[in-house]
Amino acid sequence: TTFLFLQAPAVPATLFASLPHLLHSSSSSSVTPLVQSSPVQPSPPHPQELHSICGGEKILVPARGTADPPTGQGEERREAEGGRSLPPAAAMAEKEAGNLDAVLKEVVDLENIPLEEVLENLRCSREGLTAEQAQQRLQIFGANKLEEKEESKVLKFLGFMWNPLSWVMEAAAIMAIALANGGNKPPDWQDFIGIITLLVINSTISFIEENNAGNAAAALMARLAPKAKILRDGRWTEEDAAILVPGDVISIKLGDIIPADARLLEGDPLKIDQSALTGESLPATKGPGDGVYSGSTVKQGEIEAVVIATGVHTFFGKAAHLVDSTNQVGHFQKVLTAIGNFCICSIGVGMFIEIIVMYPIQHRAYRPGIDNLLVLLIGGIPIAMPTVLSVTMAIGSHRLSQQGAITKRMTAIEEMAGMDVLCSDKTGTLTLNKLTVDKNLVEVFERGITQDQVILMAARASRTENQDAIDTAIVGMLADPKEVPYNTLLMWWQRVTSVYMMK
Repeated sequence: TTFLFLQAPAVPATLFASLPHLLHSSSSSSVTPLVQSSPVQPSPPHPQELHSICGGEKILVPARGTADPPTGQGEERREAEGGRSLPPAAAMAEKEAGNLDAVLKEVVDLENIPLEEVLENLRCSREGLTAEQAQQRLQIFGANKLEEKEESKVLKFLGFMWNPLSWVMEAAAIMAIALANGGNKPPDWQDFIGIITLLVINSTISFIEENNAGNAAAALMARLAPKAKILRDGRWTEEDAAILVPGDVISIKLGDIIPADARLLEGDPLKIDQSALTGESLPATKGPGDGVYSGSTVKQGEIEAVVIATGVHTFFGKAAHLVDSTNQVGHFQKVLTAIGNFCICSIGVGMFIEIIVMYPIQHRAYRPGIDNLLVLLIGGIPIAMPTVLSVTMAIGSHRLSQQGAITKRMTAIEEMAGMDVLCSDKTGTLTLNKLTVDKNLVEVFERGITQDQVILMAARASRTENQDAIDTAIVGMLADPKEVPYNTLLMWWQRVTSVYMMK
């Protein structure tokens, strides 16, 4: 970068008139006595800074044809002076990560602090982010979606063959073809095929039923909004919700599923259905400054909001992580392991004794002894037990799915059956997020009017579209509220107006 230094110990008034001409001159040769080109000094002032020209000070202006250093160049130079050189984009991303470190580690309670402090901690404004800032934050916070653990279906299928009872059956199958091959007799293929068939049937049943039960985390992910209206670079655009980052300004309105945890800015108050998270039947009213959660549904209103958490950092994401992290060994697996270990020990002791008796003492031939050992090995284990247990739990899982319950692990069914005390919250767990009207409690204070007529008019006064919980409950009492005879309404209205006029 080249700068022009003007030395003015005693500046005549004519210089001020000629200064614009000097600054816009395409060549510095015409002003050699007054203007000289010099290299950048070790610590020059800012190029856009204009000092006083009185008292012998210097005037510093950028020379024509030069430009300010590109954004991030100063950061790169400072990194190099510290012994580390980073490209401008990496330096800016690292600085951005340092500024948002408290947000990333969830040290700051963005849900409860004042809104202005939220914007300050997120290093954003009500005008949203730029595309460059959003891209940097996407690298820091990750995509706005739940983590998906991809598991190989082959390994998952083989995993059902990895338990003590299966080990004994696999050992018997190997013995049937590997050791039972002598005495001028072929291997025992019948036993081998029978054992392998039982193993495959058992694993197939367990594998299919767990897939049918589905993944609880996938069921939660299905509620996330696929699109979001985002304010970036001063323009509103509709983008995938997966690219949202903390600091983005979004617009939410009637019918939208909130794509991320956010704090409301300016606009009409919202009515939000949070039953998916809290189980509450009635919609919650939210105004400017209040917090809203990802996965909630907007029932009324329109407002702007600033995103404070995305992906696994949201309330929705944390709930999904709790469901997805239940991989501890349950009571059912412990019982199967204990039975398998007992069978292995018993069979091992029995085979050791039988080998000593048959060969050193009785001097039997090789093949008859192997046949006896194979009978002991197969008969000493409950081969059908895993299959029977898998089928039983599969039936239980199917019945639970009919009641709307997600079974992530079939072994959890047995654990639930052996429960002594269940500690749970009431809302949404022991109760439904649904209101009902008890017709028997409807009171009538006017003669000649029945309960059915009161319910009918209440339903006609309710919304049939964009309903809240109360509208849904009242309209749901009628078979078809859209097909009410006009004469019934007319007779009822005439009766009401006549009673009112008499009073």
